[in-house]
Amino acid sequence: MNIGIKETEKILEKIKDAKILLYGDFCLDAYWVLDPRGSEVSVETGLKALAAGNQRYSLGGASNVAANIAALNPKIIKITGVAGNDIFGREMISKLEKLNIDTSSMVIQKEDFETYVFCKLILEGNEQPRIDFGTYNKRSKQTDQMILDHIRRESNEADIIILNQQVPGSITNKEFIDGLNQIIKERQDKIFIVDSRHYSSEFMYVSLKTNEVEAAVLNGINASFDDIFNIKDVKMFAQEIFNKHKRPCFISRGKHGILACDEKGIHEIGGLQFLKKLDTVGAGDTVLSALGCALAVKIGVQDAIEFANYAAGVTVQKLYQTGTASAEEILNICADPNFIYQPELAEDIRSAVYWKDSEVELCCKDLHSFEKGKIKHAVFDHDGTISVLREGWELVMEPMMIKAILGDMYKNADDYIYNRVVNRVRDYIDKSTGIQTIQQMEGLIELIEEFNFIPKDKILDKFGYKEIYNDALMEMVKKRVDKLKKKELNVSDFEIKGAVEFLNYLRNKGIILYLASGTDNDDVIAEANAMGYAGLFNGGIYGAIGDNKKYTKKMVMQRIISDNNLSGNELVTFGDGPVEMRECRKVGGIAVGIASDEIRRHGLCIEKRTRLIKAGANFIIPDYSQRHILQEILFD
Repeated sequence: MNIGIKETEKILEKIKDAKILLYGDFCLDAYWVLDPRGSEVSVETGLKALAAGNQRYSLGGASNVAANIAALNPKIIKITGVAGNDIFGREMISKLEKLNIDTSSMVIQKEDFETYVFCKLILEGNEQPRIDFGTYNKRSKQTDQMILDHIRRESNEADIIILNQQVPGSITNKEFIDGLNQIIKERQDKIFIVDSRHYSSEFMYVSLKTNEVEAAVLNGINASFDDIFNIKDVKMFAQEIFNKHKRPCFISRGKHGILACDEKGIHEIGGLQFLKKLDTVGAGDTVLSALGCALAVKIGVQDAIEFANYAAGVTVQKLYQTGTASAEEILNICADPNFIYQPELAEDIRSAVYWKDSEVELCCKDLHSFEKGKIKHAVFDHDGTISVLREGWELVMEPMMIKAILGDMYKNADDYIYNRVVNRVRDYIDKSTGIQTIQQMEGLIELIEEFNFIPKDKILDKFGYKEIYNDALMEMVKKRVDKLKKKELNVSDFEIKGAVEFLNYLRNKGIILYLASGTDNDDVIAEANAMGYAGLFNGGIYGAIGDNKKYTKKMVMQRIISDNNLSGNELVTFGDGPVEMRECRKVGGIAVGIASDEIRRHGLCIEKRTRLIKAGANFIIPDYSQRHILQEILFD
């Protein structure tokens, strides 16, 4: 069970008493937006000067870690490191002090050191080659000693000491690390957590925060950032790091979440799934700051990584900035998180395990956790789960969305822009399968605003876009329903193989059946009647009614649970979309993913399998042709 709002609120309240000491490579990020018109031609050089239209500055490196810590509102934040005697250093320190961060232990080195600044030149929306300040800094031994003295003194009162190294070559003298290790040895009653891109292997008796590749390198593997490691390898890396340091270690896994190891063993939390575009810049800083604050107030390792995961879920949604995560934003995320389940299994079918040589894939880690015969209620999605009357809806929605995003540019957009839009639309449709159409149209408006090709006054509302999509889709569906009515085609021509027989089996067993679809309510009822099985759903047929506050699949499942006082295993959900899988798992039900090839109406669709497992499916079936196997697993 993941930590919820109440547990997260308690963590945030405890952090208010935390005293944090941070050492690191304090940096400033600069953004200079160039005017394409340029400036005057220099009389001296004859070269045309660049013109900066505007400039802005934000905290980067350890400065961003400090900003993330400040967003969590601890009692005291003290920092120590080095800045240059320059305008950028003064700007950086000013920004830090405005966050109520104690900068009195910052060292100003007047010679051979420029404040680390990463200056991004932006021309017509495109980033140009960056200008870096401080690349060839030489930190003096005197500076090192002053920093060590600060750490030794300030660590007495600190609840945790965070050591953050990001810039190549930022530690000039090896004796500095020796000095840090000596302080760590002297202060073994204190928590030290290290996130170092280049020197992790040289620290002793600290908690390490790394990524997968860094963890592999620490285990003697010649790894590069293109390498991919499976979960078994990552667990082994974590265990070996813990064995060496005897302190909890933390491995951030990007979209796959966070893994940790301590004396209790391995701890994991899956990544979070979002429908919108993400920006992972600075997410590692957020994880480090959230972990540090949680550990400072004695939060357990499992809860700490879940808390850090929520915090990172906030900042990855903030585009084109190294953002921070406030308490309110973290609570909003943890109120209703969508986790990514078993990504390795989802992305590698070779790892699939099947029930007794059947096509029923077992995605649950512990089959014995399901008590057979307890199921009393079953929720079915409609399109792609039972019926294929709407097969091909994605092929209607995709071009409609692309045209809405590109507008007048649709016919003339260059390949780069066109393919960016296509890939973004396909990714969105894949992730949003199963939610109401009106919600997908809300997402379309976000995509239109993201690409910014359409003037604000030309953007329709969600109902306008839904009408365009629905008109095109219903033209296709109406033709298919007409063929049914004329008996030119049979129900079996539009049914996932064996679905109706399985529905009848469940109904005869006394299971109460519900049909819950993201399609408009009247259309769902009409299509279920046309297919001849509407009467089987004695629990009701539910479709979209244009108001997300009155109907969602989540609301249907929660109502079934509460109205009938059910425990989790008394509810089973069948669906081909990630929405119903996620919501079923949240209420503790059994999630059966229907990964069927809708064109053939039977057989496995690999893409569906992948997204259904990531959404939390306990079982995957390609269709209902082996329903007797499913009946054996769930009931007999």
